[in-house]
Amino acid sequence: MDNQYGRADDPVLAQVQQAVLAQYGALLPGARLEPGRRDQLRTAVQKIVVDQRLATDRATREALADRLVSEIAGFGPLDALLEDPEVTEIMVNGCDRVYVERAGVLHATALRFGSDRHLEDIIARMVAPLGRRLDQSSPYVDARLPDGSRVNAVIPPVSVRGPALTIRKFRPRSWTEADLLEAGSVTREVLHLLRLAVQAKLSVLISGGTGTGKTTLLNLLSSFIPRGRERIITIEDAVELQLEQDNLVTLETRPPNVEGRGEVTMRQLVRNALRMRPDRIIVGEVRGAEALDMVQAMNTGHDGSLSTVHANSPVDALRRLENMVLMGGLDLPHSLVREQVQSAVDLVVHLSRAAVGTRRVTEVAAVNKDWAHGDVPAERLTPLFSWTGRRGPVAVQTQRLPPLFLERFDRQGLLEEVSTCLKAG
Repeated sequence: MDNQYGRADDPVLAQVQQAVLAQYGALLPGARLEPGRRDQLRTAVQKIVVDQRLATDRATREALADRLVSEIAGFGPLDALLEDPEVTEIMVNGCDRVYVERAGVLHATALRFGSDRHLEDIIARMVAPLGRRLDQSSPYVDARLPDGSRVNAVIPPVSVRGPALTIRKFRPRSWTEADLLEAGSVTREVLHLLRLAVQAKLSVLISGGTGTGKTTLLNLLSSFIPRGRERIITIEDAVELQLEQDNLVTLETRPPNVEGRGEVTMRQLVRNALRMRPDRIIVGEVRGAEALDMVQAMNTGHDGSLSTVHANSPVDALRRLENMVLMGGLDLPHSLVREQVQSAVDLVVHLSRAAVGTRRVTEVAAVNKDWAHGDVPAERLTPLFSWTGRRGPVAVQTQRLPPLFLERFDRQGLLEEVSTCLKAG
């Protein structure tokens, strides 16, 4: 059997599909069937194949049944990729180009869809149970599958070369400290510093490009928060965080419905979170005007907040945060916005991804609170750890730690420990 699904010129496939739909179509939901019911359907499909003598040997019958079940009650050729634990991301560029990411590296696959229409039908099956639609009037969609995987789809005319689908698979188990250490993503000294920073309630901004592991690190940092002693509010576009905290409230944005109503934005959720008596606010990714409310929250007693941002360096992360604050609509001088951001953020952790797929922490920097040097980008941050390319992250310039940074650790009784950690690096 080849890897192409749902071909119009495959009479055997079409014949069995019609027979299954005729007998069982009323029992099939629009969504993907759960494993138990899929097994029942598979048995029924095999019986039809045998009764109609459409396949002679057992291997062919089983392969044909698998294909039919995927087409009728699953996501077609994507089922195999969704069930492969080594695949972390699926990228479909039209019906005949399917790529996957394994261990941070892209690979082409032999999987094909029968046509662009076939691919659009699979996408529609994914998003319909989630209350989303994808058509000419709404040609793109963001959604989250029941298992937590994130889905983005775009169809023509917006996507010129056919439907495009991206699925970031949900990892059922969060990365642990041991996982990151084994992968070479971070050193023990850096992890120790980050643990102390979270315990001292420093506000941490995690920066990096797409797929560098920002959410993975944010998950890990959240595990350093004293369990049960603080109320945590998380805010995300699509829920990805896997926090294992007791006193936790998870908020998620909502797109407008078909009438264009009912939208709930990140900014609205950040504002609402402030009324929920949070000890810490965790914003999965700050990307717009909600940055203004987040920065104001950090500067009004909500220490220890965590968030991520797309940026090429720690300095760029602060600049981007400033630009997003300016998008908030208040007519504030840029100098004041810069001061607000520098006052709100205490630590910037930057991640990068190498060509071979390795993700690692490449820099950890403390944000200076000296406004006199605020216009000089290089003096806005004090590097604490920096990747050398040979030995990994090492401590640098520890003699220039910002005084306010040290005071925060001192108030928590962690000054001696953090000093030892930096010297050890």
